[in-house]
Amino acid sequence: MARPLSAAVPTAAPPWTWAVLGAALGLLLAVLLFAPARWAAAAVANATSGRLLLENARGTIWNGSARMVLTGGSGSRDAAALPTRLEWRLTPAPGGFGLRVASACCTTEPIALALSPRWGGAAVRVTNGAPSQWPASLLVGLGTPWNTLDLEGDLRLSTQDLAVSWTDGRVQMDGRADLAAMRLGSRLTTLRPMGSYQLSLIGGPAPSLRLSTLPDSSLQLSGTGNWVGSRLRFNGEASAAPEREAALANLLNIIGRRQGSRSVITIG
Repeated sequence: MARPLSAAVPTAAPPWTWAVLGAALGLLLAVLLFAPARWAAAAVANATSGRLLLENARGTIWNGSARMVLTGGSGSRDAAALPTRLEWRLTPAPGGFGLRVASACCTTEPIALALSPRWGGAAVRVTNGAPSQWPASLLVGLGTPWNTLDLEGDLRLSTQDLAVSWTDGRVQMDGRADLAAMRLGSRLTTLRPMGSYQLSLIGGPAPSLRLSTLPDSSLQLSGTGNWVGSRLRFNGEASAAPEREAALANLLNIIGRRQGSRSVITIG
């Protein structure tokens, strides 16, 4: 006679299995909580193709600081750093993360951003706050043409409901950002300062760019542009106040294509 088949009885996992699982989860949690700031530095360098570096990073990806450096990218010998360290604090938030960034030289209050990862991209929203002020000399690090201009002065950045998102290489921008370049000087002219200017980036279906000259400026700059896909197309011109043409002649010859007393600037 055939013996009856006995029902399979589940076998309990050995006690050491739960110990290993608990240790693994604890290790994962420790990695997430104490991940070093240099991981954030590596991610930023990779995302910007080496044009923005966070050197000598300290702390963790959640709460850290670093020396912020702008460069011309891979192979470039140009580099310029902020005079004070950049500090950040990253916290989980609904739908993503909250990021607060500050540096003693340049921010009166932290710049607050909301970061939202998306499938194939991400979105960044900047919280309205006090303008930040950055040294124009920092631009030298980006290489040509900034290393030739070698600007002096202050860059005051303010935003209004600024939000930028990108998905599969397509960029969408809403709100606006205004950059006021105050009392600029350049090694290409002995005139100090040569003027103050405002560059406005305005969001919408086709984000636009507008350059204008502020009062009491010897160098006159103007122009408009817009993004077509991921490329900027900009048309502008530069000229000098009649009594300052000799002092600004060298600068006008370099920043654009001379047409009589003015210099035509074309990008894209």
